[in-house]
Amino acid sequence: MKQPVLIALDGPVGAGKSSLADAVAHRLNILHLDTGAMYRALALGALKLGVDVQDEASLTRLCDDGAVHVDVQFAKGRQQTLLNGVPVDDDIRSQEIGSAASTVSRYRRVRQYLVERQQQLAAQQSMIVDGRDIGTVVLPMARAKIFLTASAEKRAQRRYQQLLDKGQKTDYQAVLDELRQRDRQDSERVVDPLRQADDAVLLDTSDLDFDQSVQAILRIVEAAYAG
Repeated sequence: MKQPVLIALDGPVGAGKSSLADAVAHRLNILHLDTGAMYRALALGALKLGVDVQDEASLTRLCDDGAVHVDVQFAKGRQQTLLNGVPVDDDIRSQEIGSAASTVSRYRRVRQYLVERQQQLAAQQSMIVDGRDIGTVVLPMARAKIFLTASAEKRAQRRYQQLLDKGQKTDYQAVLDELRQRDRQDSERVVDPLRQADDAVLLDTSDLDFDQSVQAILRIVEAAYAG
């Protein structure tokens, strides 16, 4: 692939977007921009300042006055997410931060602030970008667009196992309930709701293992850039 490659990977929470995007980026020797990490970092910043993430006006002020600054840098081909200049990748993967990120992502100013930064980064080089509105809002010009999904039960099971592997105690039903709530939040929000782009390829990985999912994505990308 001689021309710059832009891949938009969208889908609901727990679909495996981040881990699959990492693997695809490695195979294609391009960068992976995890936009969800940026929303999580902003949510973390709000919580650290004692701001109620349900208060849209306060979140808007945080974006406007620079009290919370989210940035991304790449080191050895991997993303490092920064909150006010400090790496926070190890601090943003809890269920609490994930739920807060889903809440703040509904706000127009928050989305505007982060989408502008995401577009700036994607304009500089080939990359795969994953999130909830990449094919519809962030990279509508991307030639390869994929909407990644799986059943709620399968996504919850994967997320549950991921949390257990990290030593976080939880139960499957709690994970499933929160996942369904976040699905509703993401799909029903007024600003940039989660939806499949008209020209995106739907990929359901409910019955695919990780390697099969990677190969399926690579086939879609190759087809999009063929010729």
